[in-house]
Amino acid sequence: MWCQRLAWLLRGRRGSTGRRWPWLPRGPGPVLAVPARCHPTAPASPCCAWQLHRDHLELRYGSTVMRLDFVWLRDHCRSASCYNAKTNQRSLDTASVDLAIQPQAVRVDETTLFLTWPDGHVTRYGLEWLARNSYEGQKQQVMHPRILWNAQIYQQAQVPSIDCRSFLETDEGLKEFLQNFLLYGIAFVENVTPTKEDTEILAKRISIIRETIYGRMWYFTSDFSRGDTAYTKLALDRHTDTTYFQEPCGIQVFHCLKHEGTGGRTLLVDGFHAAERVLHQAPEHFELLAKVPLKHEYVENVGGCHNHMIGVGPVLNVYPWNNELYLIRYNNYDRAVINTVPHDVVRRWYHAHRALTAELRRPDNELWVKLKPGKVLFVDNWRVLHGREAFTGYRQLCGCYLTRDDVLNTARLLGLQA
Repeated sequence: MWCQRLAWLLRGRRGSTGRRWPWLPRGPGPVLAVPARCHPTAPASPCCAWQLHRDHLELRYGSTVMRLDFVWLRDHCRSASCYNAKTNQRSLDTASVDLAIQPQAVRVDETTLFLTWPDGHVTRYGLEWLARNSYEGQKQQVMHPRILWNAQIYQQAQVPSIDCRSFLETDEGLKEFLQNFLLYGIAFVENVTPTKEDTEILAKRISIIRETIYGRMWYFTSDFSRGDTAYTKLALDRHTDTTYFQEPCGIQVFHCLKHEGTGGRTLLVDGFHAAERVLHQAPEHFELLAKVPLKHEYVENVGGCHNHMIGVGPVLNVYPWNNELYLIRYNNYDRAVINTVPHDVVRRWYHAHRALTAELRRPDNELWVKLKPGKVLFVDNWRVLHGREAFTGYRQLCGCYLTRDDVLNTARLLGLQA
């Protein structure tokens, strides 16, 4: 029906070069290299139609309407002279492309777009590739599929822990672990020998360990050996770590090696679930938390440890093309003085922060787990907040931070979307 409508609109004028699609925005008249047309396709193929404008090609493929800049189309050419398929790198010098370039000819068949440029070079694009990689296509996709959860949702999902041997020795076990981690932001490995050395072997299975001011692998007790509340027996409210880094650490690993006492349960909260509720209930609060930059600061002068770290960024970080949340930076302990916005924004920010905090503190969003020797917890520090209840006695944990890029790289090499 859509193709018939377009064909009818294009009939009646010689060459059909001056006709517009009625649903296109008005603007400068199109400059057509060849008449706009709709190509009938096989029943299983989406309908395709296109029209040239002075600086871009407008292409409809299935339900996606794409506006493809001519410079973009020349820059992304995948021909052998423009793109090295062996290294998956661009060979074309983008700075050599004429910023006023226009194709001399355009042709579209059932699966492919062909463009001939003024120098005679021919660029070919699969229509499916364009639908996936255009701005309009990307707006309809998510970068990281996730399952948002509260305590009940997670418990009912009965997400299995992965056995240490399966995790270390099989791709199937590793893939199942990473799939759980990517979907929920937390994952467990069981039957791990409770030593720092074995925990390190486990961590290195999926990533390079990120060395920080806390070292490479750390022991964690209540001896206040570092200038941080975490090195006490006090309760810790929900938070994400290293908000005072310009790029907060991506993944945190926890392994309780010993606890001779009571209390000390670990609190886990899906920050993305809480943020999603704020988005639906008060989108203006979500928008403000995603725009106002804040400083987080860590000042330490204990023993031989002297550090002054400052990280800057909003509480919520989203991809601008599809508004997908990818990072929450929430730590009331380490948030520095708010001096990055004028006074008329500050009060509104406090209201927005209060709305998010209320969601994060809802009891039904709190997942409490007791860490025990042999069970290792991996936490997505860009998504899941963690905390701790107060405890008594001697409690020793070890752990580390992992580089996010390497964890996602491992997942992609196993065929997962990450």
